Amino acid sequence: MSLPPRSVAPVVVQSDGTLLLDERLPRAEEARALLRALAELRKRPGSLHTYAMTPVTLWNAAASGWTADRVLSGLRALARYGIPSGLEQEVKRLMGRYGQLRLVRRDGELLLESTDPALLREIAAMKSVSDWLLPSAGEGAVGVKPEARGWLKRELAAGGYPVIDEAGFRAGEALPVAMRELGEAGRPIRLRDYQAEAVESFAAGGSGDGGSGVVVLPCGAGKTWVGMAALARLRCETLILTPNGISVTQWIRELLRNTTLAPSDIGAYTGDTKQVRPVTVATYQVLTHRHAGQTDNPHWKLFVDRNWGLIIYDEVHLLPAPVFRLTADLQATRRLGLTATLVREDGRECDVFALVGPKRYDAPWKSLEREGWIAEAACRELRVPLGGGAAESYASAPARARHRIAGENPAKTEVVRRLLARHEGEPTLVIGQYLSQLRDVAESLALPLVTGEMPHADRQQLFDRFNRGEVGVLALSKVANFAVDLPDAAVAIQISGSFGSRQEEAQRLGRILRPKRTGAAATFYTLVSEETDEVEFARKRQRFLLEQGYQYEVCRWRPDSAGGDGGART
Repeated sequence: MSLPPRSVAPVVVQSDGTLLLDERLPRAEEARALLRALAELRKRPGSLHTYAMTPVTLWNAAASGWTADRVLSGLRALARYGIPSGLEQEVKRLMGRYGQLRLVRRDGELLLESTDPALLREIAAMKSVSDWLLPSAGEGAVGVKPEARGWLKRELAAGGYPVIDEAGFRAGEALPVAMRELGEAGRPIRLRDYQAEAVESFAAGGSGDGGSGVVVLPCGAGKTWVGMAALARLRCETLILTPNGISVTQWIRELLRNTTLAPSDIGAYTGDTKQVRPVTVATYQVLTHRHAGQTDNPHWKLFVDRNWGLIIYDEVHLLPAPVFRLTADLQATRRLGLTATLVREDGRECDVFALVGPKRYDAPWKSLEREGWIAEAACRELRVPLGGGAAESYASAPARARHRIAGENPAKTEVVRRLLARHEGEPTLVIGQYLSQLRDVAESLALPLVTGEMPHADRQQLFDRFNRGEVGVLALSKVANFAVDLPDAAVAIQISGSFGSRQEEAQRLGRILRPKRTGAAATFYTLVSEETDEVEFARKRQRFLLEQGYQYEVCRWRPDSAGGDGGART
């Protein structure tokens, strides 16, 4: 790999693992591709992007086949001032730890093995794990209590010691199932190449640690197909966990359309329905719900009372803490996480790594866009002055109240009106955080509104009407953050959001990324109240998509501007 002149090399590598990328310099795109494999984007002031290498990002890279030498060679080729020697040693140390510890099963016993006896002695002395270990099983191995398999991996990962789990999985109850040969309208059913690669990566070609891990694909790229194909490959009873009732309906519909499963094989387990069948689709909410005064969750038996061979965690980045606890006890069951982003705002990426598994497959959004599998998208941030008395309210409000005042800026309603006129005839979603704001916008602009309070059947009816073209614009609450199947949606107008949530930004853009039958591009607007904390939160929200290669055009909204988007670029 040839080295660029140091004065124009695009990356500055700092001793603490911080990586600064100057997008104005040559080879910036090459550097971005490297950094997204090794690090996490933290912030982006102007043209300077700040990444951070963490233990989890480096372990995920190691699980994908990267070595420390390859990481350092890639950084050297793009680093302006070289790599601090201390950081080189830290990268080698962290990545060298991946593979040092392995969970295996020998003669019916669960063992933690290492080629480094001193490392095993160090771990055995850790108070946090000592109660889960059994006496030494000979040179290079210690016994592990079977029920502690997940908790041990979690605790060791948190302490900086990743464990490769090769202890195998139970087969689960057998289930005769396959993908159909023909789908709707008699079209052959065939996985896209990247979907097939994702399934193969999850299964790991039959290697010892295959059968657990996370597949990362953009919204609209067909994560559900990966889940169905994994189920058909393993041919076992499967539990599928999803964010909400709409997702349950969509999973069941896709399973019936595209696999040989019959309606009697598939059950829905939600707040309204409690069907446990060979393939059961449940919501996270119902599994974590318990009545006041109860210490045990009555629905947790769904996990343990049936011989599941596979658990699929849809939108695994949303996995709630109680389901993490359940997952720790279910390490003998294969686990597949599906998500558009591994980013968690609560910082629990390490728990996903330890308890669900490492990242097995990750398809860059822009590469799938270039291949036509997701729609091209233009992202625009419109800075809107605070309207009416909102500016005075904002100035006098305590810090905690200011975000909502900025989010509910009444001047945004007129901006939405103008944008809808600009995109008349294009299926459009207006998405917001606050129900009172959404109701005002919906009433002012005569838009149908979908919220979590709406009965499931009524929501689905509106979605169906939108998909048939009978409704051109829908206003949506946070239900838009989850799996909502609106494939023709081409424009999204985000009027407010959950502080600096990168997850939410990725999910909302994802609502409009299905390829359009016309080949048209999608447009994603974010309305941000100017000179408020919304500006900084918007920068934080955009980090993940910037890492994927999307650029946000920032414009100041001018109410008196005729035509266009009403803004002046900045």
